[in-house]
Amino acid sequence: MRSEVGRRWPGWDDVLLTLVVGYMTVEEVYLRSGPLVVVEVTLAAVASLVLLWRHRWPMPSAVLAVAAAILLGAALPLVVMLFHLAYANRLITSVIAAIVAVGGNLPMDAQHSLFAPRDPGPVLLLVLPLALGMWAGGRRRLVAALEDQVTRLRTERELRAERARMAERAQIAAEMHDVLAHRLSVLALHTGALQRRAATLPEQVATRIDLLRATSTDALDDLRDMLGALRNPTRDTETAALTPVDSGLPNLLDEARAAGQTVDAVVEGDPDAAPASHRLAVLRLVQEGLTNARKHADGATARVEVHYGAPATTVRVDNDPAATGSEAGGGYGLIGLAERISALRGTIEYGHGPSGGWYLTARIPLPAHTVTAD
Repeated sequence: MRSEVGRRWPGWDDVLLTLVVGYMTVEEVYLRSGPLVVVEVTLAAVASLVLLWRHRWPMPSAVLAVAAAILLGAALPLVVMLFHLAYANRLITSVIAAIVAVGGNLPMDAQHSLFAPRDPGPVLLLVLPLALGMWAGGRRRLVAALEDQVTRLRTERELRAERARMAERAQIAAEMHDVLAHRLSVLALHTGALQRRAATLPEQVATRIDLLRATSTDALDDLRDMLGALRNPTRDTETAALTPVDSGLPNLLDEARAAGQTVDAVVEGDPDAAPASHRLAVLRLVQEGLTNARKHADGATARVEVHYGAPATTVRVDNDPAATGSEAGGGYGLIGLAERISALRGTIEYGHGPSGGWYLTARIPLPAHTVTAD
């Protein structure tokens, strides 16, 4: 929004006002002029024309308006300038201009007098623009002050909300550290002790112990990253979270198979050509899909299809129907995935497929500059 005071260039409203004031002033001076008609009309025209730049040069405009009032008895340029000065909170300047104009015009002849033929004119003619300018300027400043106050209150509210979020994050991080980190550490410690005695255990048991040991240590690392993100959300969370992405998907599939899950996977395209955020989203989608398959369709075959390339990264995870008729539900994991995919301007769908199994599919469009580069 353009400021009314101190703006550099005139607007259409200024042009229209100047034309009206100029026409009326020049006509009035011409009809009352004497032998110096050319000089008087020129002064009236100049005093009216400079009103265009009254915002940028208020004092020169006021001087010319006062001069026209004193020498010619032209009141309209002075009226406009008195209103403008009062509106701009230059009340003393506007009052001085009015006094100088009236006082300087008193010795002039009746032909060039501000007082004739206006009766009771001059007082009201000069006081009215002063009063209106003070009222309009005061109202403008009040509105600006209220807007500034609203902005400050909004900023303070956002800061309070951010402090509350930070406090809640810190509390959650502390609770996760005290509970989850402790239990995962105990699990990793005991599986490590069992791992050292793997030679005395059956091969199948030793393999499962190795898997438990690797899973528990990886879980501790992931928990450490999450706690760091909770305590310091301003860090580069994407870079921190992407540490396991390059090898994460193959490892995730291997761990699922090692745990006894039947997984058929097809990965097409070059993962390195996709944005890192896409690779992370794919990892979380596949992880959620395989977890749901294990929970709700234990023993069923899971299929993973991932495609990297233009115009979008696509992923689909589905599984055969559960033998026990267990129902898969849309829990917090799927809600979090939906928010992640939405942040990448993608779409996600999940539900029961035609065969009765559960499916999870997502499409994440590549950024425009990536597609253009390809």
